[in-house]
Amino acid sequence: MPDSDARDARLRSPLDYEERFWSRGRLRVAGVDEVGRGPLAGPVVACAVVLPRGVHIEGATDSKRLTAPERERLSSKIRASGAAIGIGEASPAEIDARNILNATALAMRRALDQVAPVDQLVVDGLPMKALGREHDAVVGGDLHVHSIACASIVAKVYRDDLMRRLAEEHPEYGWESNAGYGTRHHRDAIAHYGETPHHRRTFLGLQYDLF
Repeated sequence: MPDSDARDARLRSPLDYEERFWSRGRLRVAGVDEVGRGPLAGPVVACAVVLPRGVHIEGATDSKRLTAPERERLSSKIRASGAAIGIGEASPAEIDARNILNATALAMRRALDQVAPVDQLVVDGLPMKALGREHDAVVGGDLHVHSIACASIVAKVYRDDLMRRLAEEHPEYGWESNAGYGTRHHRDAIAHYGETPHHRRTFLGLQYDLF
């Protein structure tokens, strides 16, 4: 069963969660987060980060609270820290075939396979039965669990870069600025030019808030 004490306790410093397991000799604590559940185009991307014991990346927090240059700088620091980092993707076709929840779990498993073995797994948000692995879940984990914060930053930088590269192939949709989300410009481009292989067909009939 997940460690309910570690899951529920208010965390007082950036490495509180990890230190609870490091102090027991469980050194490979993997924080996992995802980015890209909501866009109309592009994969959903998950990142798993296993920090070396005691490593704190100053400034790392929920990636949505950071500017793009801050995320780029911090992602470089995380990658240079000695952390084990895994990136997993689930493609638009897999999202359409499996639904976004199961595709997100697939991306997470692919990320975790790259950092195995793992002594303790913690994900951002609510528990994910579809993950198929024992884990803790921390709501707001990208604010309270340092390895999750690091994972959220690396995942966001990775996916934004991927969408910029895809935008070079399909410049009509503005992916370099909207990252595949359903902005008015993006939806108008779909109406005018049609869909691409990078669009999620099951998402195209849904309404989303502007990015």
